[in-house]
Amino acid sequence: MRVLCAFPEAMSSSSSCPPSCLALVALLALLLHLSLSFQAGDRRPLPVDKTTGLKEKTLILLDVSTKNPVRTVNENFLSLQLDPSIIHDGWLDFLSSKRLVTLARGLSPAFLRFGGKRTDFLQFQNLRNPAKSRGGPGPDYYLKNYEDDIVRSDVALDKQKGCKVAQHPDIMLELQREKAAQMHLVLLKEQFSNTYSNLILTARSLDKLYNFADCSGLHLIFALNALRRNPNNSWNSSSALSLLKYSASKKYNISWELGNEPNNYRSMHGRAVNGSQLGKDYIQLKRLLQPIRIYSRASLYGPNIGRPRKNVIALLDGFMKVAGSTVDAVTWQHCYIDGRVVKVMDFLKTRLLDTLSDQIRKIQKVVNTYTPGKKIWLEGVVTTSAGGTNNLSDSYAAGFLWLNTLGMLANQGIDVVIRHSFFDHGYNHLVDQNFNPLPDYWLSLLYKRLIGPKVLAVHVAGLQRKPRPGRVIRDKLRIYAHCTNHHNHNYVRGSITLFIINLHRSRKKIKLAGTLRDKLVHQYLLQPYGQEGLKSKSVQLNGQPLMMVDDGTLPELKPRPLRAGRTLVIPPVTMGFYVVKNVNALACRYR
Repeated sequence: MRVLCAFPEAMSSSSSCPPSCLALVALLALLLHLSLSFQAGDRRPLPVDKTTGLKEKTLILLDVSTKNPVRTVNENFLSLQLDPSIIHDGWLDFLSSKRLVTLARGLSPAFLRFGGKRTDFLQFQNLRNPAKSRGGPGPDYYLKNYEDDIVRSDVALDKQKGCKVAQHPDIMLELQREKAAQMHLVLLKEQFSNTYSNLILTARSLDKLYNFADCSGLHLIFALNALRRNPNNSWNSSSALSLLKYSASKKYNISWELGNEPNNYRSMHGRAVNGSQLGKDYIQLKRLLQPIRIYSRASLYGPNIGRPRKNVIALLDGFMKVAGSTVDAVTWQHCYIDGRVVKVMDFLKTRLLDTLSDQIRKIQKVVNTYTPGKKIWLEGVVTTSAGGTNNLSDSYAAGFLWLNTLGMLANQGIDVVIRHSFFDHGYNHLVDQNFNPLPDYWLSLLYKRLIGPKVLAVHVAGLQRKPRPGRVIRDKLRIYAHCTNHHNHNYVRGSITLFIINLHRSRKKIKLAGTLRDKLVHQYLLQPYGQEGLKSKSVQLNGQPLMMVDDGTLPELKPRPLRAGRTLVIPPVTMGFYVVKNVNALACRYR
């Protein structure tokens, strides 16, 4: 549908015209206006805000195509990642926390990828309880044995899924936070020097990881170590085979990957792996899976390359030639900002928000050359590198990048986006080490509750600015539309959800037109809470602070009903969701 926007032009008066002349001109203008209104019938002129001393502000008209979706993404579109560093700093032992499981369950259904830079230094050992064999007393020894005692005595049976969840004492969590703070410095040193120590994943640790995923309603994707190499540079699969056999014996439903950012292997390990060799390694992994009954049809994803620069595109090209048909989806990673130089205003730069679009086109071009229509996933997306920056990448301001990423990826046909990381690992996470949800968690929760997989085309008028020579116009007001999540029983099928980002320093007014005209709207406006402003780690929904309930459950996300036909007023530098009820959109009535 084409949307038109008309506005009355201001008439300029001449200082040389006598008062009688001005009165005559005004009378003629009034008669002309009445005549045009009469001819137009019900088509009344659009209301325009008038501010003294300024030109009329543009009113934005918004309509959505409701007949057919432009894209349909995966039901698990917004998914999560856990970094293997949680083995190193001890947080893996706390994945049984009831509070952590509750937070993860709020974002289901989703994939849970277990992978990161330490993936290729991970070794599996089929040991049940190595903590008991350490023998030497010390904080780490006592912490692990204390955790064993707590799990034995305080494990509760979750009535919904029969999962093992625990209530860890405060003193135990305090000990763990002290240990994690010390280990965080070690992990940062490894990351900056690009030299990593080996990690041991025991059978007991794998049990805990799978229990967390299963209890939370998440499907586990496990990234295997690809840097174990034979003398001829082929993949050494002995450790992976041991892990596969153990997982199969436990009947764990897992999907698989091989390696993480293979384009960095030369700098990390001194040994490069080209695209064709990596493709052969994936074929080898596929052959390992096929004889194992539970994994004979397991999904396989890869190659999880880094930012698509020239050498990375060459690696992807070689991989797709050999193994393009072997993987169920092609994966890559993206990082927006260098975490060592980030400023809060960086998150408001439209140029930064648009950097992802060019990368998507580069990946799609290679994939469609060899396997047209193959699904593409963005795995391990982070706002800032080097583990993030405290009070910035975990603040309200970082949400603009995250929400725009979700909207842009769905619009351009990316099937799944995996957020790095759900918990732990620096400051890019959704949940902090006190098990408190951060702003991006609440943003993700709203997205999950309100947004369905069908993407709709948005039509606007009155948004465009006049172009200047040599200057690219970048939208500071970003509007995306989806069918409302059909699992949300508060809304009937056929409803539409808009999510809007306003980076302007002034409020913007949006008039719903066409199929959205005169419909009841539910507003979910997310704003920072507290004195820190954009750097706040707390948020409010429609003016009410968001936090977990005292009994450890998630709060009810209450909307603010807006009167039918009312103009949407978007406050400056905010983001929000707007459910347009009872649109009866054809694209949204059926799954």
